[in-house]
Amino acid sequence: MKKSILSIVVFALALVFSNEVFAQKFPKLDKSPMDAATYPDSYKVANKLVKVIYSRPQLKGRSLAKLAPIGKVWRTGANEAAEITFYKDVTFGGKSVKAGTYSLFTIPGEKEWTFILSTAKNVWGAYFYKQNEDVVRVTGKVSKSNSSVEAFSIVFDGKDGDANMHLGWGTTIVSVPVKG
Repeated sequence: MKKSILSIVVFALALVFSNEVFAQKFPKLDKSPMDAATYPDSYKVANKLVKVIYSRPQLKGRSLAKLAPIGKVWRTGANEAAEITFYKDVTFGGKSVKAGTYSLFTIPGEKEWTFILSTAKNVWGAYFYKQNEDVVRVTGKVSKSNSSVEAFSIVFDGKDGDANMHLGWGTTIVSVPVKG
């Protein structure tokens, strides 16, 4: 009995003093954390139409035009290019798109933005963007918000299989329809 108790005490002390063997170094929160937007947006709905995985840069006093320059291909967020998955064939901005996962790039403009779905995968930024990998290009309408959105955001709204994807940053809102 004494040997059992002594063994347990020695084992417990070994665990306490050997925590560095098991310690992991976890990174701090990314400055532009990854997020996801889905339609329908309820986590309880398993049968999704679309999901976008993207990183959320913040304005931090900078202009939208500096971070997402007009007329230049943008990764649609920060870090890796945004990734959009359609779980069934859809009409995206009025054009047919097969179910699958695509990189999502945009080209900002004054009155409309160009949305680009690309076959490229695992792409950092838009540095290696190639137009010959485009699946489709569509336009999204620009509107202005009364309030400013500090962190780049993507949300969906809609009814049944008809949705709208909205990108929001600063006072700029860009919308494109997604129909299932």
